[in-house]
Amino acid sequence: MQNAGGKPLLELNRVLKPGGYFIWSATPVYRDDERDSKVWKCENAALSYFSWGKYKIVFPSLDFPCLLVLSLYEPLSYCISRLPVDRMGNLLRWSTPWPQRLSSKPPSLPSEPDAEDIFIEDTKHWAALVSEVYLDGLAISLGRIRNVMDMNAGYGGFAAALIDQPLWVMNVVPIDAQDTLSIIFERGLIGVYHDWCESFNTYPRTYDLLHASFLFKNLKERCDIIDLAVEMDRILRPGGYLLVQDTMENIKKLNPVLRSLHWSTTLYQGQFLVGEKGFWRPSENDNRKET
Repeated sequence: MQNAGGKPLLELNRVLKPGGYFIWSATPVYRDDERDSKVWKCENAALSYFSWGKYKIVFPSLDFPCLLVLSLYEPLSYCISRLPVDRMGNLLRWSTPWPQRLSSKPPSLPSEPDAEDIFIEDTKHWAALVSEVYLDGLAISLGRIRNVMDMNAGYGGFAAALIDQPLWVMNVVPIDAQDTLSIIFERGLIGVYHDWCESFNTYPRTYDLLHASFLFKNLKERCDIIDLAVEMDRILRPGGYLLVQDTMENIKKLNPVLRSLHWSTTLYQGQFLVGEKGFWRPSENDNRKET
């Protein structure tokens, strides 16, 4: 939890109902070495920020110490993004109206000199890539696609490029990537944090299209690409598409896994892998071959 910059606690605060409990069984609760003490201080700071109730350390009969925290009722105003103000508290400007806010500079964009230029170039990049490659080069029909997921959303440029299409995009910000979720929200898009080494909280066969742009480079150090392929197979409906842009090294690892799951795959321009999930189901003949 300490390696994710507090993002799991943000998600925990979102899904836990007011009056609910958070129980944390971990070494920082009861150890006082340098590492655990640092984690403990960070945990306390985060819980104080959320205005959660007081905590206590309990020792159950199995003798595993854990932290028990109560989530309190808080006014909804705490969840609303604040408008930008100057040092005197005077309002600087209102949020840009829709749909201009989709391509205008987000208020939470970093203050570095080239940050705005990077954002603008990213928006142009995805507009061109979606138009010239995904729609024309790959000739993917969007007529039967409604639910789309961008598994490594960045600034949300992929979703912004699809804004005129009759579909919606769930933007996922991986916990080991740059934290851009506030920028996604400010553009008028939707999104969540997620660790792709774990299952995504959704029903099976929810999405018609999964998009993954250079997602695997950080993941392969923490989990197996096979596990992620199985998760993608779970949440994608039969007949749905997977679009992967990545290095040939990662594509060569992913492609045979998808094939083993009875997907059809196509390679485009040496960096785009298109997978289509089939309608295959085990049959009696398959069981007889195994025996």
